[in-house]
Amino acid sequence: MDLVLSAADYYFFTPYIYPASWPEDDIFRQTISLLIVTNLGAYILYFFFATLSYYFVFDHSLMKHPQFLKNQVYREITFTVQSLPWISIPTVALFLLELRGYSKLYDDIGEFPSGWFRLIVSILSFLFFTDMLIYWIHRGLHHRLVYKRIHKPHHLWKIPTPFASHAFHPVDGFLQSLPYHIYPFIFPLHKVVYLGLYILVNIWTISIHDENGCKNGKLFSGELTKTE
Repeated sequence: MDLVLSAADYYFFTPYIYPASWPEDDIFRQTISLLIVTNLGAYILYFFFATLSYYFVFDHSLMKHPQFLKNQVYREITFTVQSLPWISIPTVALFLLELRGYSKLYDDIGEFPSGWFRLIVSILSFLFFTDMLIYWIHRGLHHRLVYKRIHKPHHLWKIPTPFASHAFHPVDGFLQSLPYHIYPFIFPLHKVVYLGLYILVNIWTISIHDENGCKNGKLFSGELTKTE
């Protein structure tokens, strides 16, 4: 995230927002900047890709399904807009730890071919690690002690549209994103790769809430929902 923040400081925050006397590495300034960048980026990714998926992928005939709720798209968007700022708070805390040098993120590929080999292995490792942990986190969220209060709101959308992709209870949304954030604190990962994977994960989350994603994965209407 330091790559994004550095660009934001250079082109926007330093020349136009913050006083020149406020250093860029001040932790309070970094926290404010990260909150702005994280929320703005999340909203842009959500509205841009969910809109594309909604108009070009999603089967609009599903809106005639008896379980499709009244004003559902509006309700999905409203739920998301209200949840994302709360999800961003613990997320920014982890980004701040990355900025302060506590992660294993790096920006030098190193000698070819070992550097590139490590990079490719890290991508595969990232995908395996995050997918495995999200599976177990998702199962845990279906436990009867937490399901109704935390995870059930996301299952309100029986026939989800792409706009339901980020319509989580804030605790639910953060927990299911946590594996992506903790990976670089455990394993080395290139900064650009991390940023790219972070963006792709958000796009993937949207894509599994269109018609094809729901039919193929049944992630949100299949076996796990039996705890309702």
